[in-house]
Formats: sequence, C-alpha cells, structure tokens
Amino acid sequence: MTKIISWNLLRLTGASVDEIVDLVHREAPDVLLMQEVTRDIDALPRRIGGYYARSPLPGRIHGLGIWTPKAPAHAPVVLPLQAGTLFDRVCQIVSLGAFSVANVHLSHGQVLNRRQLRRIAKVLPEHAVVMGDYNLVGPTLLPGFIDVGPRRPTHVAGDIVPLRIDRCLVRGLRCTGARVLPRKSSDHRPIVVKLEVAEQLLREAA
Repeated sequence: MTKIISWNLLRLTGASVDEIVDLVHREAPDVLLMQEVTRDIDALPRRIGGYYARSPLPGRIHGLGIWTPKAPAHAPVVLPLQAGTLFDRVCQIVSLGAFSVANVHLSHGQVLNRRQLRRIAKVLPEHAVVMGDYNLVGPTLLPGFIDVGPRRPTHVAGDIVPLRIDRCLVRGLRCTGARVLPRKSSDHRPIVVKLEVAEQLLREAA
C-alpha cells in the first residue's frame, strides 16, 4: 500500500515549509506531490531529510515539487504540456517501481486541460497515477483511468464557489482510502489517497 498526498501550496503567500514539515510528520506519506512550489520550499529536505525535486514552470517563479522519504531509482521526468494562454505547463513523472505517478497543475481551459491529460496518459505505463491540481470542472473524460480522489470540495473559487479541482486518477490500481485535509495557509486542501496494485493485475502484467 502506498500513501500519496497532493497539495497546491499557493505560491509565496501560502503554505510554509513549517506547515509541510508538520504535514509529513503527521501523515507520514510515501509520496508528497506539491504544486505552486517556489525556491523557498527547497529547504524541505534539510528539515526532514528524504528526496526532493522541484520542476519550475517555464518563465514562472513556481512549479511542481515532489518529496519522498527515500530517493527513487530515477529522477523525475519533466514532460512539457500544451501551452495555455498565460504560460506553459509541465508534468512531473516519477517511477515508484510498481507504478508511476504524474504530478500535475493543469491549465484552466476546460478543453485544454483534458488535452493535457491525454498527452500525459500516452507516456505513462499500464499502472499509473495522475494526481494534483486539475483546474477542471466536471468529468475528466480520460479513457482507461478511474477517478478515485475524495469527493469533497478542495478549493473555493473567489471565496464563494466550492470546487473539487484537486483530483486523483488511476489506471491498474485499487484505492483503499481517500480523504481531504485542512488547508492551513493555502487556498487548497491537500488530498490523500492510499493505493495498491491488485495481485491479479500484477500477475497479468508479468
């Protein structure tokens, strides 16, 4: 069983390193995915050890970040995505051995972000997770993947409209638990999933 947390930190004015450290100590994730990560968060491994990698969005002060207690066999792959009207997007993909995880912060365009998901799906192995800030309303429309993330709102647009835009899609895995956590200083609530590769699926892949 693998426990994964995803959290949009809210760049500059959002969640601090202290709050991330508290989250890791409290929840003990196997993988922590972060969006809107700035260079301030680079202090994280000095505080709690482990492996950390940050992938800035082109031309922006923030980007994607991943933390794990132990270093993966290979550094995350950065996949360029279709550009939005405001700036370019990338996806951060890390292999955990039995499956791969794609950390995403997709565009706001409701056609574009679904196109970005399809590009990501094409490069992922049979057993895979796509998790993060989707900026997406409604169904994801990604064939072969199942939405297993918590169903509660994770963000309030304009402090008025509650939205579930932080998502977790899986292919070839089983979810054994999903929930949201307090948002602290961010404008997003972290989401938590517990995943496992079914033994039958592993035998079929062998």
